[in-house]
Amino acid sequence: MDKMASSRKRAGDKKMARKPLTKTMLLPMNAALARDSSLSYHVALDGWRRGHGNRRIVNELTRATYMAWFLQSAGYGDAPNELFQAAECVGELALMQAHESGEEEGWSLDDESVSIFTGILALHDDQLRIAPLHQYENAERRLLAFLHGPERSPIPAPID
Repeated sequence: MDKMASSRKRAGDKKMARKPLTKTMLLPMNAALARDSSLSYHVALDGWRRGHGNRRIVNELTRATYMAWFLQSAGYGDAPNELFQAAECVGELALMQAHESGEEEGWSLDDESVSIFTGILALHDDQLRIAPLHQYENAERRLLAFLHGPERSPIPAPID
């Protein structure tokens, strides 16, 4: 390879190279933001448990479920897939029952379902403490891509 072709190749490689991650992006999100995010999810779960559930709360806990899933997929957690599938199922059933009944709010959650979401939120709280900010932002991008895509779920179905 001649010298000119070699320098063109290197110049082309620079265009495709990623921007280096900053120290901030390599560290977990700041504690105040992590606490706010966590608190929002825990308040949603408590409201649903107390019979104040609605679509917004289901969406909030579904978001927590998917964010925890995407962060686990990046190596931050080892919860069984069934936990995520169960949480997703609880949310879908609540929305379906609300649609059939015409109830817009006042939904409640049984103890087993509370336990499922408690497990998801415990995992996600740990993830918020340890996952680098760039991984969290990548999980958010994956969540948005999923929400705008045709997939029914980002969580793989169990293998029979």
